[in-house]
Amino acid sequence: MAMKLNFFVSFLIFSIFPLSVNAERFVYKYTPGEKYRILSLVYEDVYIDRQLSHTSEIVNRIAIEVTKADDKTATNKAIFQTGEKALFTNEKHGGFQWDKDYESIFEQDKFGYMTIDKQYFMPVVRNVPVFPDRNLKEGDTWSAEGHEMHDFRASFGIEEPYRIPFTANYKFLGEKEWKNKRYPAFSISYHIFTEPSAVSGDVYPVCIMGASDQIVYWDSELGKPEAYTENFRMIFELSNGKTFEFRGTAEAEVLKSEYMDKQDVLEQINRDIEDLGVKDAHAEITDKGISISLENIQFKSDSAYLMPSEKEKLDKIGAILKRFHDRDILVAGHTAYSGSEASMLQLSEERAGAVAEHLIEHDVRAPERIIIRGYGGAKPIADNNTEAGRVKNRRVEITILEN
Repeated sequence: MAMKLNFFVSFLIFSIFPLSVNAERFVYKYTPGEKYRILSLVYEDVYIDRQLSHTSEIVNRIAIEVTKADDKTATNKAIFQTGEKALFTNEKHGGFQWDKDYESIFEQDKFGYMTIDKQYFMPVVRNVPVFPDRNLKEGDTWSAEGHEMHDFRASFGIEEPYRIPFTANYKFLGEKEWKNKRYPAFSISYHIFTEPSAVSGDVYPVCIMGASDQIVYWDSELGKPEAYTENFRMIFELSNGKTFEFRGTAEAEVLKSEYMDKQDVLEQINRDIEDLGVKDAHAEITDKGISISLENIQFKSDSAYLMPSEKEKLDKIGAILKRFHDRDILVAGHTAYSGSEASMLQLSEERAGAVAEHLIEHDVRAPERIIIRGYGGAKPIADNNTEAGRVKNRRVEITILEN
């Protein structure tokens, strides 16, 4: 049973207002229309019944837009995307396999307390961090109630978001160094031990134990968290007698999204495609950004082995992508409708992975800046009953993400 739990994603819009050399006042600050994203990397060991099952590298990508704000609260619209690599396998993937997309809308007041409808599974960690309505000096501490909210539908058959409460303890650390720069920082620590009541599901937790220890670094000028680091451990004892344990570390950074003039970028890319002589390729505007469609991309039959001629094509596309180096990309594979849905999905994922691997090897993007996804034959753009249509449907789309 695979569990892909991005436990400790905390993505908040903050500002620090300096009061003096020795005191700070932490409050949230909101700018309507602002867009940014958080990129976190998690290295996690998964134990089943106390035996190491596998080690995973997980990327959590959160795109946030502040849709409305005043001096007391703000409304945030967010898209959460999680990808994972199993490190103890023989498979080779160029990027992180995109597992799930979640959308969420929530309000947050200036001290960090959230109001969110019960239908939303994300964010996982809520009311963390929150701040007291007072000035803080280095060494000051405070505590507040928070909770985690988990999606256990696939793992345990629990349909509702699953709530795990805790008390978070904070300490203002003064200035700390992150990547050769100094930032105001504070620690967050919480421990969990609970024996929850039974809930409706295939199985359910009967005992939950865990701990999280984080350090958050702030950019005072931008009024946002610059980064955070974390060590965590969570143990679930289940009603069927099995035990799942997750141990690991996490690191995250907040990335500002500059405005993308989609029409201008589209014209640039299509002009470059024509000038470079890239055949069977064109770009178009999508809701996620600008998508470059590579139709009739050639692999060995029923495999993800790229034909040599296609590598030259990808090198030209890579040169275009490098011009937009500050944006993440999504590589999506599509097949013509042939065979079982499971086989089509697997083949499309493997082909997207092969394209991503080529881009990574040629320094187009770092692995954590590429997400791969397979759609099988679920999104045809032409008639699968004709050979010309099937050629168009066998494609890879590379999307330059707006946020």
